[in-house]
Amino acid sequence: MQAPRTLSAKLVATGTSLLVLALASISLTLWVTWNLQGGAAAVNEAGRLRMQAYRMALSLAAGSGRAEQQALARSFDESLELLKDGDPSRPLTVPWSGESRERFDQVRLHWDALRSRWLADAPPADLRKDADAFVLLVDGFVAAIEAQIARWTAILHLFQLALVALAIAAAVVIFYAGYLFVLNPLARLKRGLAAVQAGDLGTRVEVDGSDEFGELAAGFNEMARTLQSLYDGLEEKVREKTLRLELKRQRLADLYEVTSFVAQAPALDALAQGFARHVRRIAHADAAAVRWCDEGRKRYLMLAHDQLPEGIAAGEACLESGSCQCGPAAADAATRVFATGGGQGLGHCARAGFASVVSVPVRLHERMLAEVNLFFRRPTGLGEEDRELLDALASHLASAMEGLRAAAMERETAVAEERSLLARELHDSIAQSLAFMKIQVQLLRQAMQRGDPQAMQRVVGELEAGVRESYADVRELLLHFRTRTSQEDIQAALRTTLQKFEHQTGLPARLTMEGWGCRWRPTCRCRCCTSCRRRCPTCASTREPGRSSCA
Repeated sequence: MQAPRTLSAKLVATGTSLLVLALASISLTLWVTWNLQGGAAAVNEAGRLRMQAYRMALSLAAGSGRAEQQALARSFDESLELLKDGDPSRPLTVPWSGESRERFDQVRLHWDALRSRWLADAPPADLRKDADAFVLLVDGFVAAIEAQIARWTAILHLFQLALVALAIAAAVVIFYAGYLFVLNPLARLKRGLAAVQAGDLGTRVEVDGSDEFGELAAGFNEMARTLQSLYDGLEEKVREKTLRLELKRQRLADLYEVTSFVAQAPALDALAQGFARHVRRIAHADAAAVRWCDEGRKRYLMLAHDQLPEGIAAGEACLESGSCQCGPAAADAATRVFATGGGQGLGHCARAGFASVVSVPVRLHERMLAEVNLFFRRPTGLGEEDRELLDALASHLASAMEGLRAAAMERETAVAEERSLLARELHDSIAQSLAFMKIQVQLLRQAMQRGDPQAMQRVVGELEAGVRESYADVRELLLHFRTRTSQEDIQAALRTTLQKFEHQTGLPARLTMEGWGCRWRPTCRCRCCTSCRRRCPTCASTREPGRSSCA
């Protein structure tokens, strides 16, 4: 017969017959072993029946609860069902024979009778005797199982001897064929693999033949070439990846630092100066400037700068739009890079030694607020990540500037409201008194023209009362900035006010009140020390803070 060419055909030709015999013997052996394991587990489970019987007898003798007795009975029933049906997953199966089947039926029938007696309302007194008799039946069942296991063990030994003989014969044939077709090519591959593991990626294995080992040797050589090409650039790739990760980490740290700073800046000058210092360090620039622009983007005011020459800082304190590349005219302008050469209007920067300038717009909701300029003494270009970082920093600056502006507007609104309140107080109190005195002066002039001394005396009295009242109102407004209060109750205060109105206008008035009002609690008018928080000796109220002395 013509010899097969491939390794698979060679191995199939030499091992088919041995494989069939081996599989049959192994299958039978495994089946016998499975039954032996199941029988051993069954012996163990049957032995548990004895323990459970004694345990239940002791529980009944001790007078334990009904629930515990029922639980023990259910556990016993489960053990019997497990022995009857088996459990292939463990494995657990009884090697049934005529004797073992008969013994099991006796155990089961006796347990049924015994459970009825033990779980009755009045358990029998001879619990130990019943338990011993039941255990004898269980011992007989276990002995029948062990006898069947012994027979299976003898069969297993016979098959093991047959397997030993088959293994010896197969080993001789396989070793001979394996040395010719497997061991020698495999040794070459192993030597090549050891060389690759040692770091010699230039190792190649000789390809001998066109069988599977020949294909494997060719695949090994291709793998070695691929590993060699990958390993040559691996260190460089790892170094590059590490640098990128470190750069991203540093950018996140810088962004967090600037965010924390702008959130705590107390004023616009401190915000601009600190931001210029931070952004210059982050961008590795030689100088930085922050310029504020007006609403029309026609002028750019220098808010702060860092490391910028004083000549440029003084000359560009207020920069007209269009006079320099700094200050984009378009609202949607993006971050730009300018070179000092090429006639771009950056001659003053070139004279100061700067080679390139980066312009970063500061926008908030498409509204231009300011611009950040970065000055470099070397030609500089910006990558996409650098632009995103600068734009993010500018966005935080815009938010902080808007926050400071909103806070300033709130303060201005509070001042305006205070001034409006003061104006209303002046109008409601002093203006009315002055109008009254103006009328009295006219009456006085008319009385003087008539030569009526009584009328003049009466008008002079009214003027004197008006001046005293205006003086009291002004003094009250300046000292307390609140309506003058009285120690009278509400009824007396209203009567006094109406009498004053009738006297001044000559118009009759009528006051109607229902019920009795409570007296007003007088307000302390004493001017007390700021450090003194004791009770005022005059009115027994808490002294007001903010006064310089006690009256």
